[in-house]
Amino acid sequence: MAPGGNVYQDVTESRAAIADYSVKSANLEGRNGLRICNSIGGRPGMASNSAVHDLLECPVCLNIMCPPIHQCPNGHTICVICKTKVQNSCPICRQELGNIRCLALEKVAESIELPCKYHVYGCQDILAYHSRMRHEEDCKHRGYNCPYAGAECPVTGDIPFIVAHLKTDHNVDMHDGSSFNHRYVKPNPHEIENATWMLTIFNCFGYQFCLHFEAFHLGAAPVYMAFLRFMGDENDANKFSYSLEVGGNGRKLKWQGIPRSIRDSHKTVRDSLDGLIITRNIALFFSGGDRQELKLKVSGRIWKEQS
Repeated sequence: MAPGGNVYQDVTESRAAIADYSVKSANLEGRNGLRICNSIGGRPGMASNSAVHDLLECPVCLNIMCPPIHQCPNGHTICVICKTKVQNSCPICRQELGNIRCLALEKVAESIELPCKYHVYGCQDILAYHSRMRHEEDCKHRGYNCPYAGAECPVTGDIPFIVAHLKTDHNVDMHDGSSFNHRYVKPNPHEIENATWMLTIFNCFGYQFCLHFEAFHLGAAPVYMAFLRFMGDENDANKFSYSLEVGGNGRKLKWQGIPRSIRDSHKTVRDSLDGLIITRNIALFFSGGDRQELKLKVSGRIWKEQS
């Protein structure tokens, strides 16, 4: 066999296996902003959004395949990530996958452009198919995760939808104004569980802010923590500051910082200790009495920094 014979064989098999795709030259703009330089099958000049998706959908993970795209000798395609998971066996016909590349389908993936899937939320970007997923991972218009920390809530959406969801499905208290006073009471403070005690939403300056207060163990030490998150992106969050204060018996603790975006998960913010931390002994001292009941009053204020 001549040098490079294996490579030549792979390319030949790849082209033969996808010959039925009948790629024809065109310059089209289809529905939903789909722009395609090649028509896939059917009549020339007709581009089908669903047909392109079907061609590029991996049969294992169902995600869109990006180059390199592999195929078995029978022409069944698979993405490069799933190829390592199926032990080199085609998930459709069980033929050995080998290292055959589907060059024609890779050309298709490289030749089309699609709008970001978050265009319904305002993204105007039109992207090459293979770079679309990378863009969507960090698109500033992508949906937000529900910030409710009392359960692993899977709901995502834009801010108005998330606010309505918090009010309707989680019964979260909503308040207008940039200053607040909240009292947290627990009959038996010596039993601390990792739990969110309260989430409150504040509407001010045309935005929404989440106030969290919870109890957890920091190492072996039981602590309470209060912190604020901004319902929007980090760039807008950095335009604001907030302060939290707790005290009693002539003593005070005060915290001042910048609210974290809800792009950062609740766990990320809590584990970074980016908020007002109160140990149980200090909390009971602030509560007064016989130290058998937690009575904490947390006050705070949100303000917009001068640009």
